[in-house]
Amino acid sequence: MLQAIAKARQAPQQGEVPVGALIVDPAGTILAAEHNQPITLSDPSAHAEIMAMRSAGAVLGNYRLEGCILVVTLEPCLMCTGAIVHARLAGVVYGAADNKAGAVESCFNGLDLPFHNHRVWHMGGIAAPECASLLQNFFQKSR
Repeated sequence: MLQAIAKARQAPQQGEVPVGALIVDPAGTILAAEHNQPITLSDPSAHAEIMAMRSAGAVLGNYRLEGCILVVTLEPCLMCTGAIVHARLAGVVYGAADNKAGAVESCFNGLDLPFHNHRVWHMGGIAAPECASLLQNFFQKSR
């Protein structure tokens, strides 16, 4: 999580919300480390999670990231949970809960829907105070 937090800290330099994400393979190797980039790329899908999955897919030469784990500083949204399931990630570890748009546990259980043909384990609250503080400080400065 510390490396995801370090990546999140890079985002405000580009005017992006500080969210960082990693994809880690089953051996523990980091395949990708990204941060939010929707403003920079003019792409509403360029969340840190999506960017990390894209980068890891390029490294592996496959859109399926079987056995890999996503580590992200903020609870993924509905768009990201859909991509997580389609990428066949094994698990998701996140920092701060997102009480407005979190789709893992806070507002919706997007990874636990019964019709998914793939199950993804998940755990939240890892380094949550530090992850939440990054976001709170960013939004306080931007207002």
